[in-house]
Amino acid sequence: MSNTKDTLFNLEGRVALVTGGAGHLGTAFSQVLAEAGANVIVTSRTAERAVAAARNLPGENHLGLTLDHKDENSIHQLMTNAISEYGKLDILINNGTHGAANDWRTVNREQFNDQLTNATAYFLLGRLFRDHVVSRNKDGTIVNIGSMYGMVASYPDAYEDICDYSPASYHALKGGIIHMTRHLAVYWAMDRIRVNCLSPGPFPGPKAPEEMVQRLCHKSPMNRMGNPDELKGALLLLASDAGSYITGQNIVVDGGWTAW
Repeated sequence: MSNTKDTLFNLEGRVALVTGGAGHLGTAFSQVLAEAGANVIVTSRTAERAVAAARNLPGENHLGLTLDHKDENSIHQLMTNAISEYGKLDILINNGTHGAANDWRTVNREQFNDQLTNATAYFLLGRLFRDHVVSRNKDGTIVNIGSMYGMVASYPDAYEDICDYSPASYHALKGGIIHMTRHLAVYWAMDRIRVNCLSPGPFPGPKAPEEMVQRLCHKSPMNRMGNPDELKGALLLLASDAGSYITGQNIVVDGGWTAW
């Protein structure tokens, strides 16, 4: 007889789409879904990167596809190709973004608005996913990736004289994603679509300035940065049957940052 772990967190037979699944955090998201048994579709702006990331996942029958969040035609084509390949989608991880704009001192209107198009992409992908799942009369799960910077301000002294401040447009984007999650969760609950948000705390990428990282460590109760693998458990909770009664929530994995 299967134990609780095997049944609640088992994703065998399900198809998961991870936008930006070849990136710093997206790789961990793709890996944990594959480890739980899902067939994973990884997207990137370049086909080569998407295909390579899919090939590196554990298990078989994963797929790499291209996606440009700024292009609505690309969004529609992605969903068409993904559904055509597997016949269905069960899980959507809205993770991919285009790079942050300049900080508040130099950002212009075009750059600011361009950053917010990522939220538009999350919505359009989510709506297409919702319509597909409803047409199949099945359950579906959406996890939007937010940020602690959608909840709290950044510390100016962590960036001073090292690099640009954390962009105001990024904070506006992530705060909007967190609240859009609540809105869609309420409207789609009766459609059997769960919509949640996972907000990582400090998980700087390998190119982040070392001095800035050290300053950020001093701001964290755990006095260290997060490892992308430390997001796997929360993502799997939200994506699997273990989270079957969780919707409209923002799960924060930040080493205690927002507890100060």
